[in-house]
Amino acid sequence: MKLFSAAQIRQWDQYTIQNDPVSSLDLMERAAMRCCDWFGSNMPAPQKYMVFCGPGNNGGDGLAIARLLILKNNKVQVFILGNTGKNSADFLINLEKLQAITTHIELLEEETTFPAISSADVVIDALFGNGLNRPLDSLSGALVTHINYSGVPVIAIDIPSGMFADKSSKGNAVIHATFTLTFQVMKLAFLLSENAAYTGKVHIMDIGLHQQYYNDTATDFEITEPETIHSFIQPRKKFSHKGTYGNAALIAGSHGMMGAAVLGAKACMRSGAGKLTCYIPSCGYTILQSTVPEAMCITGTNEKYHTSLTLNTEYDAYAIGPGFGQHETGATVLETLLDKKPRRLIVDADGLNLLSANFHLYSKIPPHTILTPHPKEFERLFGTTKNDFERLGLALQKAKELQVYIVLKGNYSFVATPGGKGYFNPTGNPGMSTAGSGDVLTGILLGLYAQYNNAEQVALTGVYLHGLAGDIASKQQTEETLVAGDIIECMSAAFAHVKTGVYFT
Repeated sequence: MKLFSAAQIRQWDQYTIQNDPVSSLDLMERAAMRCCDWFGSNMPAPQKYMVFCGPGNNGGDGLAIARLLILKNNKVQVFILGNTGKNSADFLINLEKLQAITTHIELLEEETTFPAISSADVVIDALFGNGLNRPLDSLSGALVTHINYSGVPVIAIDIPSGMFADKSSKGNAVIHATFTLTFQVMKLAFLLSENAAYTGKVHIMDIGLHQQYYNDTATDFEITEPETIHSFIQPRKKFSHKGTYGNAALIAGSHGMMGAAVLGAKACMRSGAGKLTCYIPSCGYTILQSTVPEAMCITGTNEKYHTSLTLNTEYDAYAIGPGFGQHETGATVLETLLDKKPRRLIVDADGLNLLSANFHLYSKIPPHTILTPHPKEFERLFGTTKNDFERLGLALQKAKELQVYIVLKGNYSFVATPGGKGYFNPTGNPGMSTAGSGDVLTGILLGLYAQYNNAEQVALTGVYLHGLAGDIASKQQTEETLVAGDIIECMSAAFAHVKTGVYFT
């Protein structure tokens, strides 16, 4: 799914008006009808709906919603913010239609006029929409605070009032929505952790905007579609053999952290790699041979950690970092690997930490390498940012500079590509916030990269499958009891869903 900017959304509206053809007022009516249908299916009838409207088209949506709710015999009270004289034409038409059927409309011109909100009420926020570009003023900010303090369910129309669509809203007064009913497509702001407290559960309302605009308009950001992942996974050939599906090398583990190597190795094999060799300290030999018998093991001379790296063959793909440790000799091992200029490489965990501590190694990172930092590792690698929007921009900038793929892990994990495009991953759940989950992702990426030469496909597919397996595991277990090994155990089910196109919900 493409993620459009606020300006593109306005252009999409205009394109629809010109090419359907349909009037802007009709689009507003469609939006109101979809929202009212949702209320009827998802909200128990409240004592009354309290609809708060701003002066623009978002307020016009609110007025149309109020009218339709009244016509369905709901008790509705409408409050219009201020008397700015800047009401949109569609707002004024919908106000006239509403005045024809109710007198329960009040103008809020100062804080003393703010209404009491009963615990049995439901608030509909239609104050400010997707095009807001400056913080709320004192009166509107106070009204938002008043609504937030009420503690009742709040349904935001299109976007919680006070939130910016395309930039950070940190420090702003923003509605704390219980639900957000947004139109046509997801909004970028809803995918960022800094806004999680404001959006509640997001529902997308299809209001019939013209499909051709969607098809023809390029965007910087997208949400990965399951159909895209389905197209990446190729069926296996009848006369293939283990050499057909890649020879992978995992450089991992140290004393006390061999579990990371085990998880990475298991995940790699479950991702379809034909062969895997694990390069580990000697303390891990028995552990790896007994827990992942499918993998070969080569031990270093040191018992507890990596001191050098001698690869016994050329591999199709390499991964370094899980449980690697940060002993000073580790940087030498990492540099030895980078000097080989591997065509397919994943760097994770302590590999990233060693990289960030040795800036001279950045220039040695081969093109098409996949880096998989969590937010703190990203900060150590590339510096701090003021907000999530800046971090996305920095990830895209560094991906382009280094010609690498950056997987910024978290909810809606973000894949920054060297071509300037960013992809959000839709799978995964909070239960995956557990030790070893990142090591599993590294193994999945390694297994896929051993088989497929396209780094972008590998990054998107690996992150998607990792999250999907976690979603399946959370249904079998619970989010609280899920452990990293459960993700590996559910890889088969994840592959089955992706291959068949029967998508897990």
